[in-house]
This record gives sequence, C-alpha cells and structure tokens, in this order.
Amino acid sequence: MTYVSTRRGLSATSAETVFRGLAPDGGLYLPVGIGSVDGIVNADSLRKAEALVLGALFDDMPESVRSEAIERLVLRFPAEDPVPLVEHDGLEILELFHGRTGAFKDVALSMLPVFMRHSAGGRRVLILTATSGDTGSSAMQGFAGVDGTEIVVFYPAEGTSRIQRLQMTTPADANVHAVGIRGNFDDAQAAVKRIFADAAINAEAAAHGITLSSANSINTGRLVPQIAYYVLAGAKLAGKGASEFDVVVPSGNFGNILAAHYAKLLGTPIRRLVVASNVNDVLARFVKTGVYDPGPKFTVTNSPSMDIRRSSNVERLLWLLNFDGDVAVACAETARLMRDLDEKGRYELSDSAKDRLLAAYDGGVATPDETEAEMRRMRESAGYLIDPHTAVATAVAHKLGLPKDGVPCVVTATATPYKFPETCMRAFGEDVLTDPPPSFAELERLPIAQTKVVNVGEIDDAVRELF
Repeated sequence: MTYVSTRRGLSATSAETVFRGLAPDGGLYLPVGIGSVDGIVNADSLRKAEALVLGALFDDMPESVRSEAIERLVLRFPAEDPVPLVEHDGLEILELFHGRTGAFKDVALSMLPVFMRHSAGGRRVLILTATSGDTGSSAMQGFAGVDGTEIVVFYPAEGTSRIQRLQMTTPADANVHAVGIRGNFDDAQAAVKRIFADAAINAEAAAHGITLSSANSINTGRLVPQIAYYVLAGAKLAGKGASEFDVVVPSGNFGNILAAHYAKLLGTPIRRLVVASNVNDVLARFVKTGVYDPGPKFTVTNSPSMDIRRSSNVERLLWLLNFDGDVAVACAETARLMRDLDEKGRYELSDSAKDRLLAAYDGGVATPDETEAEMRRMRESAGYLIDPHTAVATAVAHKLGLPKDGVPCVVTATATPYKFPETCMRAFGEDVLTDPPPSFAELERLPIAQTKVVNVGEIDDAVRELF
C-alpha cells in the first residue's frame, strides 16, 4: 500500500507514517488506491478482521509484526467476543468499550505500541498526544512500560469527567506523563501539531536522541486498526442476511467515522455514514452543507470527548473527496482548504466534492438535555445503559428515522457509562452504576501520580522538560 501526505503528496511506507505521526508538510498521511479485498464477508471475529485490514493497509510491515499486534490486542480483550454487536430498541449497538479504560480507543492503542516499536527500529520516541478525555488514558495504558518510548498527554484540566481525569492522573509508570492545560482540546491539539512542525524543537529533541511522534488518530497506527471493527460488524450482519447497513458514529476528531469510510472502501457494504454531534456541531453542519465553519462558540457538554471544533481527520476526508486519480490535484485542493481554515476561519468544498460528501454522509445533533433524556429512554424502553456519547448517536439515529427501508443501523457505543458517573446520576436520578469493571473500581484507591497543570503557552516547555 502506498501512503502520501495530504498537502504535498510526500510518499512514505506505512512504518514511516507510524513513526512520524504528522507528515513533514503539516498534513496527514493516508493510503492511496484502496479497493475491495477478498474474504471481507468472512471476517467474523476481531482477530480475522484485524488480520484482513492490516494485511491490506500495512502490507509492507512484516507479517510477524502484524501478528504480534493482533495477539497483544486479543490478550487485552480476553472476552470470547471482545467487540459484541447487540440489538436494542431496533438498533445494532457495536460495543467498543470493553478494554481497560472503557473507550473505543483501547482497540487501536493496544496495537500501536507494537507498530511504533517496529517503526522506530531502536530509536527513542517521545509521543505527544492531545486528548479530549479518552485518547489520553488509552494511550497511557497502551504505552506504559514499553521500552524506548515515552508519552505525554495534554488534557483539558476542566471539562473531562472525574473518571477520565483519574485514568490519566493515577498511572505511575516512569515513561507516562499527563499534563492538564488551562484550555480546551482544540488548544491542546493546535499546540501539539505546531510542535511537530517546529524545526527548532524537533532539532532540540534530535540532539537528545529523541524523535517526536503521536498517538492521536492523526497517526495511521491509530486509524487503521479502527477500520476492523466496521469490517467485523459487516460480517456479523451478513451472517444474519443483511446486504447493507447504515452507521451512526458519535464524532469528535472524526477518526472513528473515517475508519468506517475506509471500511466501505475495502468492500464493507455501508450505505450511509452518519455523523452524530453534540452542540459543538461543526461536523454535523459540515456533512450536511459542505461548509466547515467552527465559529466562535465553544460549549462544555456532558459528552466531553466530542467537545471539539477543529477535527484533524476531516483533512483526510477532504483529500478523498477531491481525489480523481491525480494525487497532485487532491493535495492542492486540500492545502487550499486548510489555508482557508487558517486564514478565514472556514472553508467550503467545491461543487463536485460537496456532491460526493452529501451522497455518502448525513448528520444530526443532540443537545445535552436531549442526551440525558435519551439515556433515560434507552434504559426504560430497552433496559440498556449507555454513556452520553452513545446517547448522542442513538438520539440522532432516531431523529433521522433509522433504521429504515429494512436496512440495519449500526450505532457505535464508544464508551462505557462507568466513565461518566456524574452524568448518569443526573440522567437517572439514582446510582445505577452498581457493578464497575475492576479497572474502574481500583481507580478510587490509587494515589494521584500526575499533578502538573500548565497554561496553553507553557506546553512547549512541558515537552522540553522530557528531553
């Protein structure tokens, strides 16, 4: 598989994309020439689905590395069915929260350390990660104790749930660090991307024998493994006789629904990709209009992992929407749109790209009050507890009348409700979280090991302290 960067078409191997994270031109790496693969309908286990996806997209990595990554994932998800597809209230719920930190990111971040160690080839790596709540803890768990790597996570000091903060502030492994920032996720992500592009900071790191990389979904090693659970969902539904299905994804940084887009390119029979947003609704508006306009308003909500206005992975979608076989043309248009975002604060797709977007995507919004009402409704009607992010998605699915036309609707359940006890108490009026997973129960007993909080302007210095 060939990889290029979104802005200048710089080519790289899959291992190089993992090692670098962000491309040197400030864009993201993505695979070129994806087509349908044989056997996709038979990928009816997570192991089979990951083997198929990695074999297609990380084919230049040794098979032994791919197999090691899959084995590490399976060991960390020991259940017989680690990504179950369960039916509730007429929806097919894809439960992605059965990892140690209770979030969908545990799947890919169980595998990324294997890819990173191979790609680094003995070089020391400092991983910089911005998080709105879930990536940070999953990344810290994934890289804890991994030789040759150190990781620092920047998270909003206010705006995450208490459990999310505990998951990031209690790890005491010497190679993991969490730093709270007095700002929001967009501030942290902008700072991290700027640091990757800063020649002086990178030279300073290199002088200490360190290369900077990322565990966010800007890294292909995060994005590619996520494709597999949509392949798996398709295979499971095919076993029930379904020929196609819709997907609704609660979306923040756009990586999870982009993984579904790539699964569709590989041959998974996805009909429509539906973006579910909270009131920070830039993504839902974008997929319905072709205009990306974050606007000045930012709201802290009860679905904090979606409190994002500048979503990195949309850049990959822009490239795909503008690719007609000519890499240079797609790169030029993507670069133009990203310049418009930087200089004008917004951009609008060309008519042809807009037509492609509207043909493939739809979107909807759930307010915080609607989110908690949906949590109550799902419990009362289906006896099923969902977290606020999943509730945004099920609420949007119902607003759009899904499922319809006899086509199943898959909703990705991206986190366990145990991550958000405050919201659950408010939604249900009582403590319904009576059987916490062991990894959650022990959080209350662990001492706080990560106490650093900085202003946004101090993030560079916090990184330099780790050189």
